[in-house]
Amino acid sequence: MQETKRQALRQVLACGAVAVLGLGGLGGLAQAVAADGSYPAKPVTLIVPGPPGGITDQLGRLVANQMSTRYGIRVVVENRPGAGGNLATEVAARAEPDGYTLLLGTQGTMATNQYLYKGLRFDPARDFVPVHALMSSPNLLVVNRSAPFQSVKELVAYAKGHPGKLAVASAGNGTATHLAAELFQSEAGVKFVHVPYKGSAPAITDLLGGQVDLTFDYPASTLAQVQGGKLRALAVMGATRLPQLPQVPTIAEAGYPTAQSTAWIGLFFPARTPPAVVKLWEKNVAAMLHEPVSVQALERIGGMPLRLDSAQFGAYVQSERVRWKGTIERSGATVD
Repeated sequence: MQETKRQALRQVLACGAVAVLGLGGLGGLAQAVAADGSYPAKPVTLIVPGPPGGITDQLGRLVANQMSTRYGIRVVVENRPGAGGNLATEVAARAEPDGYTLLLGTQGTMATNQYLYKGLRFDPARDFVPVHALMSSPNLLVVNRSAPFQSVKELVAYAKGHPGKLAVASAGNGTATHLAAELFQSEAGVKFVHVPYKGSAPAITDLLGGQVDLTFDYPASTLAQVQGGKLRALAVMGATRLPQLPQVPTIAEAGYPTAQSTAWIGLFFPARTPPAVVKLWEKNVAAMLHEPVSVQALERIGGMPLRLDSAQFGAYVQSERVRWKGTIERSGATVD
């Protein structure tokens, strides 16, 4: 059985090598995907655009563990936090496209940062090839438990009756929590006072203390407080209800289907990485996302498997670029 698998892998890699050679001038890269099935000959570096312990780090280490234990690919996680993920993304964009450098790409690094930061030294569409999506996590519209509204409808009515009174917290200018708030305001026809923080933790602390009125943060940051009755969730900003909060309606159910906001994370190789390597990873990640241990790990950090292959994920990321570009331009959001 093992020999059969090795033979099949050799055939796939050989086909990929031929395809790369056919592109012209890439013969050296094709050699990186040896037809004898020797890939990977060394550990693969997975660049993570966040600090140890964060959601991206936890997800990166899940990938590393699963690839190593189940698929025989050794993966080393390299944390490169800073500049909204741009530092990590630039390093990955400049890496040799030989199949040994992989990027954990986010909604920010792959879809929105190009419209928020000036002078980026990489192009997410040109410099990367999508491998497979990993996880999605919807924003939650959460308010202080003493707020005088029990539903999205009541929130909108209050905001229209008290313009400029409600303060919305975010994890910082240009973050997904900020953009979700801007999108909702645009679609609902209301205006909040934006209060940016340096991360979700201080924003949630002030929401609990009543210094701000609401936020559009993620389950990883808010679920425990909602379940403990310290905060009130008015809507899930994704397409479906959260299993952990079955009583909380989606934003579409609340009357604003175009205000959906869901963060996502996936894997990307530098452009011109041999197609056979991309295909191998695509296949393994697809299998990983059906493993119960992976699904449970994603649920623990407030996410759900996002089962989109390379082509599907590429189309989805492009649609997200178009969508968020409009929101950012209308809101005037910027980081620089």
